[in-house]
Amino acid sequence: MSLKCVIVDDEPLAINVIKSYIEETTGLELLNTFSNAVESINYIRDHTIDLLFLDINMPLLDGLNLLKSLDKKPLTIITTAHEEFAVESYELEVLDYLVKPIPFHRFIMAINKAFKAHNQTKGVAVAHNDRAFIFVKVDKKKMAKVYLDEILSVESLKDYIKITTHTNRYIVHQTLGSFTDELPSDRFIRIHRSYTIPIEKVETVEGNSLEIEGIRYTIGRSYLNEVKSIILKNNASNE
Repeated sequence: MSLKCVIVDDEPLAINVIKSYIEETTGLELLNTFSNAVESINYIRDHTIDLLFLDINMPLLDGLNLLKSLDKKPLTIITTAHEEFAVESYELEVLDYLVKPIPFHRFIMAINKAFKAHNQTKGVAVAHNDRAFIFVKVDKKKMAKVYLDEILSVESLKDYIKITTHTNRYIVHQTLGSFTDELPSDRFIRIHRSYTIPIEKVETVEGNSLEIEGIRYTIGRSYLNEVKSIILKNNASNE
């Protein structure tokens, strides 16, 4: 199932950039584009939209006032050349705030937030049918879909991370901390400055280590109490 997207931006270049990014990303469907907020209002109100890419400075009606006018707000990613509106936009519960020119990797980070938020609103019943996933940038313009239930570990390699699944290993230019923040906290936990692991795949916990599919991982001293508490509590709640 794709996220249905609309772009509202008065800059033709910005619209073209976002359109090209959407075309490069599996799981996104562009429904329409608008060069000003006034033209977009009726369309947004009358159609089911999952994700709105919204500029702020536009003639007649700015993006923030457009959001305020909507009774039912879609997930919204602000796209603007102005950083000073960030605080006000987050007060409107926007998903992310992208400053132009928008790098592709920041676009993907915002999209992963959108997938995560969309999955959460769909509820448990739908989640069983549609496996949760995240996109990672593995090449200059190549994105790979990684299903969360296939991840065995995420390892820090300084400015990169290594994601190990049952069938693949992905090297991604991202820090472990920022990637962990994109993962659902009820399914993944950081256990060491070098590792984040899936809670449900932990097979044994012994001393300051745990085991996943025959591989033992050390739990960092500063993480030990929290990790044991969460893993053992999670295990007890599943019994």
